[in-house]
Amino acid sequence: MRHLNYNHLLYFHTVAREGSVAKAAKVLHLTPQTVSGQIKLLEEAIGEPLFLRVGRGLTLSETGRVVQTYADEIFSVGTALAQRLQSTGEETPRSLRVGIVDSFPKLVACRLLGVTLGGDEPVRLSCSEGKLESLLADLSVHKLDLILSDRPVPTGLNVRAYNHALGSSNLAFFAPNEWAPRLSSGFPQSLADVPVLLPDASSALRRSLDHWFDEIEIVPRVVAEFDDSALMKTFGEAGQGVFPAPGVVASDIAGSCHASPIGYIDEVVETFIAISPQRRLRHPLVLRIADHAREVLASLTRTT
Repeated sequence: MRHLNYNHLLYFHTVAREGSVAKAAKVLHLTPQTVSGQIKLLEEAIGEPLFLRVGRGLTLSETGRVVQTYADEIFSVGTALAQRLQSTGEETPRSLRVGIVDSFPKLVACRLLGVTLGGDEPVRLSCSEGKLESLLADLSVHKLDLILSDRPVPTGLNVRAYNHALGSSNLAFFAPNEWAPRLSSGFPQSLADVPVLLPDASSALRRSLDHWFDEIEIVPRVVAEFDDSALMKTFGEAGQGVFPAPGVVASDIAGSCHASPIGYIDEVVETFIAISPQRRLRHPLVLRIADHAREVLASLTRTT
């Protein structure tokens, strides 16, 4: 299939949206026979059916769902272009859709993505959170421009995505302010005497921490585990236990007036990765984030 007939794609998109050929024909001001014939030509060009008949209705085939995803984006961009050309000179915001892995530190994400906001160029930032595998699925169908992750794309996963290292940070442990003076003087052995909050066992950071605890011969009293770093921090600031976080955001956490760093661990490093659908970063805002991240993470790591 060398060329795509966009009229055929429009007819398909309208039928998928309206749910039937008859309804789509009314919207398009065409006869149902014309709409059906044009969709048949599109199916012949693709080589697979786009709809399956279920009773008296139609449902999208697997290929149809893939085509619909791209058609939604194509006609959404077309609508945005028409609105832009009809505007009275008001500048349209550039959009950036970012997926953030749930274990990725949210304060770090805020610092990295904040560079896109507040500049001369209007930007509309859209952020969603989830598991890496789910976000990679969205990236593969162009629902996301970028993923911020604390681990690379899993090997053997059938998805076209590329890792771009942004930097890394040592780790710090934080305690409620009233505990901090006592615990900092005996760190890290003092971790054995208090309730500890940790990432869940599936995370790379948890495996590194478990290894570190074994090395220093400490058995922490783990009272809660989290797959969401922000929720772990919230529990820690509420006085439920001591918790780890990247050293690069120590000042942000301390500034909240609820928790203070009691010690830093250079042996455990948290890595931050940008995942994109291209081998080379191309999106102007993604390039800006990557450059800013490498600069910020390097400078903040040196100060901890």
